[in-house]
Amino acid sequence: MPADEGAIKETIASDYDVGFQEVQRRILGAAEKRGYRSQVLFALKMALEEALVNAIKHGNKNDKGKRVLVEASFSPQQAEISIEDEGPGFDRKSVPDPLAEENLEKPSGRGILLIESYMTKVFWENGGRRVRMIKQP
Repeated sequence: MPADEGAIKETIASDYDVGFQEVQRRILGAAEKRGYRSQVLFALKMALEEALVNAIKHGNKNDKGKRVLVEASFSPQQAEISIEDEGPGFDRKSVPDPLAEENLEKPSGRGILLIESYMTKVFWENGGRRVRMIKQP
């Protein structure tokens, strides 16, 4: 992740009430401070929230003893956000397409679809424990 004076690196508990909203606020505030358009801020908000929820719920299985590492950096060319959990990971290719006819009624896979739809590039790394998301304004 490229370094800059406004880079954010924080570890939060797997708890929706502790650190979750604060790290979101800091990241979105940093993006807004750099003049990112409202459409880009909305995309970052949606992808960030989905990635954090996935890390806590699916990765760390709501285990409040496990942590989520959050990193973000910003430049005029792009915002880059990484979310990494302590769970077992997953294979992105094994997640069924939520838009396929047989999956329309199933609740899973939609967060990944949103992340990949709103961000310019998405990389599933470290055995599926880390998502690295890039948004080019």
